[in-house]
Parts: sequence; structure tokens; C-alpha cells
Amino acid sequence: MAVITLLEAINQALDQKMAEDPRIVVYGEDTGFEGGVFRVTAGLQKKYGVDRVFDTPIAEAAITGSAIGMAINGLIPIAEIQFDGFVFPGYTEIVTHMARYRNRSRGRHGLPIVVRFPVGGGIRALEHHSESIETLLGHIPGLKVVIPSTPYDAKGLLVSAIEDPDPVIFMEPKRIYRSGKQEVPEELYRIPIGKAKVVKEGTDITIVAWGAFVREVEKAIKLIENENISVELIDLRTINPIDEDTIINSVKKTGRFLVVQEAVKTYGPGAELISLVNEKAFLYLEAAPARVTGFDITVPLAKGEHYHFISPERIAAEIKKVVKF
Repeated sequence: MAVITLLEAINQALDQKMAEDPRIVVYGEDTGFEGGVFRVTAGLQKKYGVDRVFDTPIAEAAITGSAIGMAINGLIPIAEIQFDGFVFPGYTEIVTHMARYRNRSRGRHGLPIVVRFPVGGGIRALEHHSESIETLLGHIPGLKVVIPSTPYDAKGLLVSAIEDPDPVIFMEPKRIYRSGKQEVPEELYRIPIGKAKVVKEGTDITIVAWGAFVREVEKAIKLIENENISVELIDLRTINPIDEDTIINSVKKTGRFLVVQEAVKTYGPGAELISLVNEKAFLYLEAAPARVTGFDITVPLAKGEHYHFISPERIAAEIKKVVKF
């Protein structure tokens, strides 16, 4: 098995699926010749030609809208939005048409579309380049929303997303594109969408995180390794659908629950997960469920970005607070 980055794992999944299925097209702003702003699609245009891997104008509504037309006519479009904050011009097409097509056709027809884009902060970028907007897409019926945290998961989840008969939003945490490597099988494999992963088993508290912040929770766990606290860490992997069983079974075992999310606090995924725990595991709780989140502000520009981020120290403090409730 090759030891590769999350970015390389995504490129590998795209490459192998394109080789397997001639219906797949990959496109977006600078996605073709340049291989994307982060070079995630590097080499694909040279290998598969400009008809299958191509650049688009700076027009996100056209990128998402054209994906609908392509899918209706038998292609499998993989559309790249250059940055998370650029999704909004294409949001209308995603919500009003892409997500509704299965329902609109009364279940007869789906749209096999993947919309990919880098998500979150951590690279000292400009405005609109560091957003965590999983709530805005996870809230929409008809969309699946995936956020991998490791190279292995990125490849397996992307293969499943490409093969899904309905639209999948595939968010790629840009902060960890190249930070860290992992053994990834060279052959194709699949990780089911909607299935969380228990990263670490424990007995005192359940923590759910996803994307880049799974690693931050792991750092926090190391900070309290002498505190005699046993943490069960779950990587959610899929914002929608939520793997309710894995979460609830864990909370029934530990009796405590904490969510860590990069996104702003108000109406974030953490609120939904806490509601789920309260509804289905309330009698097992030994402490009030809690969340560690980004602040309810626009993500600061480069010099102030670190103030917005959740540190391992902050996570560790909240773990101890919940355990000692």
C-alpha cells in the first residue's frame, strides 16, 4: 500500500473511477489545466483529455446548474467549487433543483452528481476562503454531505459518493490536505456513506468530531492522558445522513457527550447531535451534553484566524468539565 496524503487519496479515487467509467467528467475553476488551486486534480486533464477534465468560467451557478443537465443526460459530473465560501452563487441550483430531483420525479430518477470543494480554515486565507458551512447543506433533504478526516477515508468515501445515484456534497478539509500521510490501498474500495467510525474506544465520555478537528481532539486526549479519563472518539464522517446508532450506543456506554465542531455555534451540527442524544439516550446521561465550537462571527482574516480556532487545550478543558460534572 502506498503512503499518501488526503489530497493524493482524492486524486487517486478520481483517477481510478475515471479510468473505470467513461461517463465521469471532472470540471471547475482551474480544475483542468492547473489541476485546481490546491492541485487536487493535477494530471487528470493530461490523462483523460479536455472533454472529460476541463476549466470553467468563474460562475458557480453555471458549474452546479450544468451538473444537473449533464446528469439528466447520462453523465456523472464531479463539479469542483474552488473554495467553500464560493458555494453560495451555486446554492440556488443545488437546493432548488439538484436536491429535489428524486422527489420531483416521485423516486423514479436520481442525479448522480458529486460537488467537491475545500472546506474550513487553517491556511491563513482571504475572506470567503475559510468557511465551515456543513449546516447549510446538511439541512437540505435530498443531499448527502461527507467530510473525511483521513486519506483512507477520503478515498473510500469519494468512491462511494461517485457511485451514489443521488447528489453528494464532498467537503475536503483544506487544512489537512497535505498534513500527514496514511497507508491507502491502491485498489478501489468503498466506505459506506452514513457510517461513523469509532476512532478510539473509551468508557467515560463520548466525543464526536469530523474533518480536520478529529486530529485536534486526538491532541486534546493526549493532554489529559494522566487525568485517568477514558475517551471514546467518534469520527462522524457524514453530516447527512447521521449515524445515529453508533452515537447513541456509545453514549449509553459512557453516559457523557461532547461535540467538537469548527463551524460557528448557533444552529450548528453540534446542536442537532445534542438533541439526538437527549431524545434517544437521556436516561443514560450522567452530565449535560456539551459542545466546543467556533465563535458566532465571520471567520477572521489571516492575522486573527488563530483566535477563532479551537485549541486542543480548550477541548481538553471541556472534557474535564463534562467528566467532573
